[in-house]
Amino acid sequence: MRKVEVCPYNKDWRLMFKKEVEKLQTIFNKEMVTIHHIGSTSVPGLKAKPIIDIMPIVKDITNVGKFNEAMQEIGYNPKGENGITGRRYFQKGGDNRTHHVHIYQVGSSEIKRHLAFRDYLLNHPHEKKRYGDLKESLAQQFPYDVESYINGKESMAKEIEGKALEWYNQVK
Repeated sequence: MRKVEVCPYNKDWRLMFKKEVEKLQTIFNKEMVTIHHIGSTSVPGLKAKPIIDIMPIVKDITNVGKFNEAMQEIGYNPKGENGITGRRYFQKGGDNRTHHVHIYQVGSSEIKRHLAFRDYLLNHPHEKKRYGDLKESLAQQFPYDVESYINGKESMAKEIEGKALEWYNQVK
């Protein structure tokens, strides 16, 4: 059973991201255009589940399946689109997850959504604190109920996402 754990920001998360990037670049090589650290572990000072979210951007999403075996060799479980059309998703660590990889093709609107959310929290400390405090509270309230944790933060995440996209469109 997975435990919902939210902890203070850890500066080692950036290093964990960089180490994983090296592995992913070796696997995806010329197919990958760029790669981003996303999610709560990418925002210094934000309380987060200690799972590194990584977003590689590839030239052609239909080629990603060719790399499933190589991803499995470094510990990832391929999950296909996993509920988001046009994404390829991988999890590492089983019930004690350490990394999530969300792969999108160049031009996907999902890329902007993830980057806007991250950058908005980086630039809005009050929103970052409010979101982190909610996640911490939900993790304490639902320590073994991931679904209730996710559902509990969904409304605020959508609210922040809306503000983030509006803000992002103005600054980019």
